[in-house]
Amino acid sequence: MNRLMMKALFMFLAVLALPVAAEDAEIQKSFIGIPAMVYQANESGGEYTITIQILAIMTVLTVLPSLLIMMTSFTRIIVVMAILRQAMGLQQTPSNQILLGLALFLTLFIMTPVFRVINVDAVQPYLKEEITPMEAAERAIKPIHEFMLSQTRENDLNLFIRISGETNIATPEDTPIHILIPAFITSELKTAFQIGFLIFIPFLIIDLVVASILMAMGMMMLSPIIISLPFKIMLFVLIDGWALIMGTLANSFGTV
Repeated sequence: MNRLMMKALFMFLAVLALPVAAEDAEIQKSFIGIPAMVYQANESGGEYTITIQILAIMTVLTVLPSLLIMMTSFTRIIVVMAILRQAMGLQQTPSNQILLGLALFLTLFIMTPVFRVINVDAVQPYLKEEITPMEAAERAIKPIHEFMLSQTRENDLNLFIRISGETNIATPEDTPIHILIPAFITSELKTAFQIGFLIFIPFLIIDLVVASILMAMGMMMLSPIIISLPFKIMLFVLIDGWALIMGTLANSFGTV
C-alpha cells in the first residue's frame, strides 16, 4: 500500500515540478513506455498508443485535490480566509471561487522551494533515466516529508504514532508518511483556528462597541451588523489587511 501511495505521490509531484514547456526531445522520449493499448488503423500501418505512464497520470488526477489540500499549506490558508470573511460579516464577498484562487496561488508560492527541490533531485534524474521510478518516488517524498514534519506539533505526531501502534519509530524523521499526514492535518487545523481567533478579536470589539451605542440610543430594532460592517471594512482597508494576512500566512511556514 505504501509503495502504491509513493508512486501516486511521485506522479503528482512530477506534474507540479515539471516545467510547462518541455520541448527537449530526451524529456519527451522518457515519457514513452510500454504500450497499454494499441489500435491498428489499416494494413499499411499507423497506430495510436496510450502508454502506461499516461494511464498512471490520469489515475493520479483523481486524487490531486486531496493531495493538494492535505499535504501542502492549502488547509491553513483556506480556513483562515473563511474565518476572516465570517469575522467581517461578509457572507458571499469575497466569493468561494476567489478564496479558493487566493489559497491555491498562495500555496504554490509557499511550496515553490519544496517543488524546486523535488524537480532537481527526483523529476529531472528520472526523466533522464538516471534513476528508477521507485528511487525517484523516494527522493520526491523526502522534501514533502520534511515540510510536513516541520509544521507538525510533537503532541499531534505522538498521538497518531500511539494510535498506529508503531514501536520502531526512534525519531520524528522516521515517521512513515501514512502516520505523518493525519498528524500534519490535525496540526494545521489547530494553527489555522489560532490565527483565526486573533483575526476575529478586533472585529468582535467593533461589533460590541456599535451594539452598545445602539442600545444606549434606544435603537434596539436596528441590526448592529448593518452599522458595524462599514467600520470593519474601513479598518481592514486602513491597516492594509489583505497584504498583512497574506504575508503573515506565507511567513508562518518559514519556507519563503
